[in-house]
Amino acid sequence: MRLAPLLTAITVLVSLYLLIMERPMLLALAGVAPPAAVEAEPEADTAPEERRVSVVVQRVKERELESAVVLRGRTQAARQVEVRAETSGLVISEPLPRGSTVRAGDVLCELDPGIRRAQLAEAEARLAEAEINYTAAARLSEDGFAAQTRVAAAEAARRSAEAGVEAARTELGRLQIRAPFDGLIEADTAERGSLLSPGGLCATVIRLDPILLVAFAAEAQIDQLELGAVAGARLSNAAEVIGRVTFLARSADPATRTFRVEVTVPNPDLAIRDGMSADLLVAASASRGHLVPGSALTLDDAGRLGLRLIDEESRTFFAPVRVLRDSAEGFWVAGLPETADIVVVGHEYVTDGVVVNAVRRASGD
Repeated sequence: MRLAPLLTAITVLVSLYLLIMERPMLLALAGVAPPAAVEAEPEADTAPEERRVSVVVQRVKERELESAVVLRGRTQAARQVEVRAETSGLVISEPLPRGSTVRAGDVLCELDPGIRRAQLAEAEARLAEAEINYTAAARLSEDGFAAQTRVAAAEAARRSAEAGVEAARTELGRLQIRAPFDGLIEADTAERGSLLSPGGLCATVIRLDPILLVAFAAEAQIDQLELGAVAGARLSNAAEVIGRVTFLARSADPATRTFRVEVTVPNPDLAIRDGMSADLLVAASASRGHLVPGSALTLDDAGRLGLRLIDEESRTFFAPVRVLRDSAEGFWVAGLPETADIVVVGHEYVTDGVVVNAVRRASGD
């Protein structure tokens, strides 16, 4: 067995061990200073970069908005009244046909006077007698032949007789039932020979010039309307009319929680009928808002409608908004800063306080 190769291998192994593992000791034995310690390099940040969600952001600016409110309604007569009898009696006048035009004061129904003229004559006779008695009592009292109580009694009798005459004349005046204003007769007046009792219906009179357009606005719409605002409407017969808002309800309907809106429209030729359907477009008061895509609207945990925005550090936050109106391009909303960066794509995947990778979209302004 040859020892030379084995010894050579052992020597090489020992030398490598000393050079690698015991190098400082060998340098010290040889009198060589150890090399300067290499300044420790700062530990590399091996932590993986935080992964950010990419979203699409659009910058929108507040603008002046001339808005309008769309309502659904119907036409309604400006005035309508059921003319009824104040006394009883047989109708002796010929009935007026429905659709007839009447003026204020025209006789609609006339009742048979019966004994009322006789009652008036009796009341006038009693008044004449009472005046004579009062005059005689007053002269006797001046001469000292009658007490003041007799004069007072005669005065009371005279006043009572005057009241009787006035009552009889008023009763006669009730025999002619007259139109309270200019208008149309909606239904035939009472037929000749029919008996009317107090409260009996003689006729129904409506006024169609001007005519009303009646609609109901929701709670979010009523504050946008003003008295005197211009309103246009398309009727069920395709006619288009223009008028102005003349009434805005202050109290909501308890059943629907909507507010009554009335628009007065001229109707000189009476072409607009009562009860026609109408689509109204009412000019609303000028306001400022932002035009945003409808897909960007979202709800927070409390159920509020709003948008996701980002700040200068690309951190998301929620901003509640109020919808002013919709359009073909999106929704006009209020409640945002004058200039806002809204998240239009990806807002479903982030919550408040999340730092995102924002990809800008061209503004719609």
